[in-house]
Amino acid sequence: MLIKNCTGYELEKEKPNTSEDFFNRSEVTFVEDGEERTFHLLYIRYFDERLSEFTPYNSDPVFTIGEKDIHFKDIVGLICLLKKPQYLSRKRVYINNINEFVEYFKDVQFEKLPEIFQSIEYNEGYKVDSTLLFS
Repeated sequence: MLIKNCTGYELEKEKPNTSEDFFNRSEVTFVEDGEERTFHLLYIRYFDERLSEFTPYNSDPVFTIGEKDIHFKDIVGLICLLKKPQYLSRKRVYINNINEFVEYFKDVQFEKLPEIFQSIEYNEGYKVDSTLLFS
């Protein structure tokens, strides 16, 4: 798998009576078997406020690559995809349970994340030979 891009963003209300402003979306664009796809992870924004409870990060942005700040919402989709390779065949996943969310972050080798984002930024992608290397 070649990871081409990881990005996250806060959803905004489209209509006054909707709840989009309570959610974040994290997207990972990757190439698998010659096909480019994008994985979308939707999760409750409140989880960002608790990041120091299940990651080594104390604040957002979590790290910087060159001049680019990497935020927690940028890494969430990537971590979920690496921890659960079954998601490679899915387009969208929604997580609204904090216990389920925290499970994805157990035993993650967080020190490898800057390397991934640096390769994406400067080498136009990061090749993942095995997701086992990240957990």
